[in-house]
Amino acid sequence: MHDSHDFDQDDDQYVSKSQLKRDAEAQQALGNKLVELSTGKLDKIPLDDELRDAIALAQRIRNKREGFRRQLQHIGKLMRNRDTGPIEQALYQLENAHHEQNALFHQLEKHRDAILGEGDAAIQAFLDSYPSADRQKLRQLYRQAQKQQQQNKPPSAARELFKYLREVATV
Repeated sequence: MHDSHDFDQDDDQYVSKSQLKRDAEAQQALGNKLVELSTGKLDKIPLDDELRDAIALAQRIRNKREGFRRQLQHIGKLMRNRDTGPIEQALYQLENAHHEQNALFHQLEKHRDAILGEGDAAIQAFLDSYPSADRQKLRQLYRQAQKQQQQNKPPSAARELFKYLREVATV
């Protein structure tokens, strides 16, 4: 007869076959994502030599249907024996780098529009966010943009202001 205490301990250790299968499929999908990456992006992922070689082989035999399928399964098996946390984190960062760039671009557009519309108050707000920016250069570009707008000239100073904002923000 089982002690109720022993049964509870066994219950904590138990993982269903369905859960094991879901975990294996998740590892397989992660391996497939890695195979789809270009070499440059793959170099940014923390992989051991065995896994890196298996992925390189899969990339080389991509057009050999059955061999490619077996190699993907092999990669999935290798993934099950590793801590995939760092790999998943690096992959997430790669996938979201583009979104972060877009968000920064839109934020800088807002700063530029605010500076062109509000002047010194918006310049100060930008300087609060980016203390390394040059107040004098910002004010000079703002004045040039205002002058060009009054003379109905092309907004080259506004474009230059945006370039400067991007330069300051990405350093």
